[in-house]
Formats: sequence, structure tokens, C-alpha cells
Amino acid sequence: MSELQNLEASSLTEIGDCDDLEKLERLRTVVFGKNGRFTKIVKKLCDLSEEQKSKFGSEINSVKKVIENKFSEKFVKLEAYELNKKLEAEFVDITMPALPELSGKIHPLTKVEEEVMDIFSSYGFTFADGPDIESEYFNFTALNVPDHHPARTMHDTFYVHKLADAEGRKLLRTHTSPVEIHTMLANKPPIRFFSIGRVYRSDYDVTHTPMFSQIEGIMIDENVGFADLKWVISDFLKKFFQLKDLQIRFRPSFFPFTEPSAEVDINYEIKGGKIFFGAGDKWMEVAGCGVLHPNVLKSGKVDSEKYRGIAFGFGLERLASLKYGIPDLRGYFESDIRWRETFGFSHFVR
Repeated sequence: MSELQNLEASSLTEIGDCDDLEKLERLRTVVFGKNGRFTKIVKKLCDLSEEQKSKFGSEINSVKKVIENKFSEKFVKLEAYELNKKLEAEFVDITMPALPELSGKIHPLTKVEEEVMDIFSSYGFTFADGPDIESEYFNFTALNVPDHHPARTMHDTFYVHKLADAEGRKLLRTHTSPVEIHTMLANKPPIRFFSIGRVYRSDYDVTHTPMFSQIEGIMIDENVGFADLKWVISDFLKKFFQLKDLQIRFRPSFFPFTEPSAEVDINYEIKGGKIFFGAGDKWMEVAGCGVLHPNVLKSGKVDSEKYRGIAFGFGLERLASLKYGIPDLRGYFESDIRWRETFGFSHFVR
């Protein structure tokens, strides 16, 4: 019993003498560790009778509780002391301005995509989507693109050679037009839809990127024609650029999947190094369009004798750049926070 009492007295004295947390933790190990003073006394229980164990065990628990409480009290005091000492040594100039906090901004492509969706939805168009990885059949053949067309070459198309089936090699789609075929196969006319999605081409400079986004629009009905196409595109561009006086020109062109085909220009002028749309006599291309080729309708299982279709396509980045003055397409994909701060939009201004 004297050994247990001596342990209690010495432990309490040593705990009281500790003047920092590190010393207190070392003392805890000395007392209660695997080979500590208290542990050695507890091991002697096995040499006692059952009656002695009961009495001695009660004494051990009582002493242990006293020592542990003393450790806890000392820990609280030392922790508060060291915190106050640290706070006294530190200096904070509360008059200094706080560091600015960066807030999130809406990416220009996200904003333009919402604007485009709002406009086409108002025309009664529904949204359609398709896979980024396509087959040669859906990307080229079904769209009346011949085998010898330059777009099929490795210079323009990213092929996945190890993935091939009856529809040909797999590839990263070069345009969103395959969505036309998928949508026609899944629906019966009349059809009116638009799609927005990523496309991929082997090209990279100030005005081209290996990945970019396209807007595709299709109308298929019995009485659809080029006049409908001109109205939809003209009205869309005027609403998108918010210019009632915007001049729009349709130039004859060629696309394998439409006949007749046209490219769409809008007028502009440059003053003081800035570009202004809806004024001047200069022209800038913004879209391609045309009446769907009968072969494309047949690929979509649509009766080309009964129905006609119109199609148009825009580049999403190009529209965003023209409307909001973004000079380099590569900035859209380089994840530069400075670019986002310059061209991004506030969440509170829609």
C-alpha cells in the first residue's frame, strides 16, 4: 500500500512541476506507459489472493483516477498558458486591407449556350444530343460525304483505329450533323430540333482549336423550304446580336449533305480599332446552311418524295467571340484564371 501512496504523491508533485505540454506528455508515459510506474504496480495483482485483489484493485482505481484528473487539470492550464503566450508574441495589423476573394464567373460559352437555347426554344425547337465518338457511317456516309472527300483524311479527323465494326472505323465526330441521322431514325416527321455539342478536328491556331462546339438545327416537314431557312437564321442572328438593323447575306456554297447550300454573312465595319456589326459594307461569315440532300433523308428513313428538310450550323465559340469581343479561340480551353476574370460573366447579371 505504501508503494501505491508513494506513486500518487510523487506523481502529483511532478505534474505540478511541469511547465510545458511536452514535459507533461513525457511524464504521462513514465506513469501510465507500457512499462510505467503505475503499470508495474498493477502487474503485481496476479500474485495476490482473490480477497487481496478485490481490496487492492479498489485502491489502484482510486489512485489512478486522482492522478488522471491531475493530468487533465494541468493540461488545460498549460494549453491556455501556451496559447496566451503565442497570442502575445504575434502581431496582426487590423488596419491592413483584406486579401481580395475571387468569385466564380460564368464561362462565355455557358452564357452563349443559354442564349442560343432560349432563342431556338422560342421557335418550338426541341433539344437533341448524340455521342462524341461516332462511326464513319454516321459521321460521313449517311450524310452523303463520299469516300474521296478531304474531310475523311487523317489531316482533319481523329480516328480510333482499334474500334471498328460494320459501320466503319470509329472517330471523334467532326461535326454535330450525325445527330440529324440519329434523330430522324428515332422520330417520324415533322421534326424540329437543335443540338449543341463538342466536335473535333486536327487543327490548332488563333481561329481554330482541336475541340470546339457547334450548334446544329434541323426542320423536316412537307412544306419546308429555303424561305423558312432564311427566316429562321435571319431572325436568330438579329435576336442573338440584339441588332434589328443587322444585314444578312446568303452566298451560294457547297456541302455534301445539303442542296442547295449557302454560307451566311453579316455586315460590319471597323471604327477606332473596334468592330461594329449591323453597320458598314464589310461582310463576315457566321454560318453554313441549306436544304437537306435527298440522300440524307433516305439515310434517316424519311420519305424524300413527301418530306423536305432544312439544316443550319453555327460555331458556338465564333458566336461568343463576335458578340463579346474575344480575340483568340484558344483561350476558351486553356483554363487561365486571368482569361476567366476578363471575359467571364457575373452570376448576378444574366
